[in-house]
Amino acid sequence: MSKTALVTDSTAYLPPERVRQYGVYVVPLYLHFGEKTYRDGVDLDADTFYRLLKSAPRLPTTSQPSTGDFLQLYRHLSLEADAIISIHISSGISGTVASALAARQVLLGEMQSPPQIYVVDSRITSCGLALLVSAASRAIAGGKPAVEVVREVEDLASRLFTVFVVDTLEYLHKGGRIGGAAALVGSVLQVKPLLYFRDGRIDVLEKARTAKRAKRRMLEIVAERADGRPIHAAIVHAQAPEEAERIRRYLADHFDCRELFSVEFSPAIATHVGPGTVGVAFYSVEGGEA
Repeated sequence: MSKTALVTDSTAYLPPERVRQYGVYVVPLYLHFGEKTYRDGVDLDADTFYRLLKSAPRLPTTSQPSTGDFLQLYRHLSLEADAIISIHISSGISGTVASALAARQVLLGEMQSPPQIYVVDSRITSCGLALLVSAASRAIAGGKPAVEVVREVEDLASRLFTVFVVDTLEYLHKGGRIGGAAALVGSVLQVKPLLYFRDGRIDVLEKARTAKRAKRRMLEIVAERADGRPIHAAIVHAQAPEEAERIRRYLADHFDCRELFSVEFSPAIATHVGPGTVGVAFYSVEGGEA
């Protein structure tokens, strides 16, 4: 029987129990506080990150895993796996996919009978990426061939919608990940934009005058796009567990959630969105899907 290995990166920020449940291998991104470098989610957890952020003279920077990081893992997995499915943060905001593709090329060149290696650009990150990894894990456990799993994940990625509300645009602006939201920086209006991923990059979906209105509108958008269908959903937050739990309860009470869980922003993503950010990723169940 063929064996398929599943890989993602630390921006999905899956808690240890879900990493074990999904049987997924996680490649960490890097954070740089001055001269010190940390592996996202390995040397640096969320609590420690926010503590360092408060005292840091300037915002930390982030970088993708190296080609060597991926190559080391792919070589290890190749000892037993017939196929490797590697699902990662959007290439529109990170070079992680490029590193994975480069490692794939090296491995294919050095092995006589390499496994099939599929590198999937999720065009998303965080809780949306976590939902895709969850779906891939279920498909692998169900015995689907790797090529079918990849096809399913790519279909879900095209249907997945993520919307989030930041407390301030400062972090996205300074980190260079602000995309179409750049026009709002320095605005005299104290707007709270609803942000989303458009073509793999962060853009403005709508604007609200207060955080409360923005979060209420975020849930209205879920209802509009779900249109009465069951959903798979995940909530994400940056140092806002109470708000994340409020949103989770609302979704559980008002929607037919086939899957519903919460994760934190990984430090590598929290660096760019800042404390207080909350968001929802979801996709609707179609046809005969579970």
